[in-house]
Amino acid sequence: MQQSKAKRLLLSLMLAFSMLVSAQAANSTSLIPIGHTVGIKMNAEGVLVVRLNDVQTPDGPVCPAREAGLAEGDVIVSINGTEVDSNDSLQKQIALSAGQPVTLAILRNGSSQSLTAVPRVDEKGVYRIGVLARDSMAGIGTLTYVDPETGAYGSLGHGICDSETGVLLPLREGSLLYSVVGSVQRGKVGEPGALQGEFTADTSLGTVKENTESGIFGTLTDTALYESLEAVPVASADEIELGDAEIISNVEGDTVQRYSVQIVKIYPEDDEYGRGMMLRVTDRALLEKTGGIVQGMSGSPVLQNGKLIGAVTHVLVNDPTCGYAICIEKMLNAAG
Repeated sequence: MQQSKAKRLLLSLMLAFSMLVSAQAANSTSLIPIGHTVGIKMNAEGVLVVRLNDVQTPDGPVCPAREAGLAEGDVIVSINGTEVDSNDSLQKQIALSAGQPVTLAILRNGSSQSLTAVPRVDEKGVYRIGVLARDSMAGIGTLTYVDPETGAYGSLGHGICDSETGVLLPLREGSLLYSVVGSVQRGKVGEPGALQGEFTADTSLGTVKENTESGIFGTLTDTALYESLEAVPVASADEIELGDAEIISNVEGDTVQRYSVQIVKIYPEDDEYGRGMMLRVTDRALLEKTGGIVQGMSGSPVLQNGKLIGAVTHVLVNDPTCGYAICIEKMLNAAG
């Protein structure tokens, strides 16, 4: 009941060290906070089953995938030993079966399993097993930080999940693309807003190597977004205080600005929803432009007392002036 209520209140904006080691690492690290939007394009490792559909056969509707035990959220990685990495390759292997049983190698909750399905021919003469699958995703988010010495970055503060199943997209490869904000859909109570980003596939800024529950991570290959910026110290979780702070965001065109916020609540390290702190936007300019926190601002760095302390991750659906942020310490731990 509690979890269901929390899901209604939260909207994710399209992942260990010991406490002592982590705090020492945070105190000795300097990173560049960025706050610029980027286009994020990811291709899945295998294909993610989003929905099971009936195959309309001459004998009536059937769903071979369901009969085989396949479920929404499963990841199909191979068919009869041949890897599948796209919907096209999935359908090709099903078509090649000519109706003979096929062996599906899948991942379910991180565990490998093997299932057998018998494709059926539909009314158009095409063999199918009755799955709607997803093999890639694209969207807009905000870069949180970059290590000026290595180019390693972190972004979003949460993982990229399938919107229908909630499953973390298993990453095969991904890239960051240069982006500008074309327009803003303002947030209002019950209806979160969003940044409308514009990006093209021929302006790569870097790679996406990890998709985790605490953010996406990789390497920036283009220094344009940070070569003129300065690094700041990284704060450990126990340095975060209630009160004044700032977020760095790109909510118009190519402009990155600092906006005032208040940290109104700090959550325990073992918070079941992964929250580090609750923020309230107090900056009049940002409130007028966006209504508060909107989708696409996920990953906006949070600073306090001259240190990088976290990244914006969620908006409160019933109050868009408020949202949640992850502690930077947790992001760095996820990045390894």
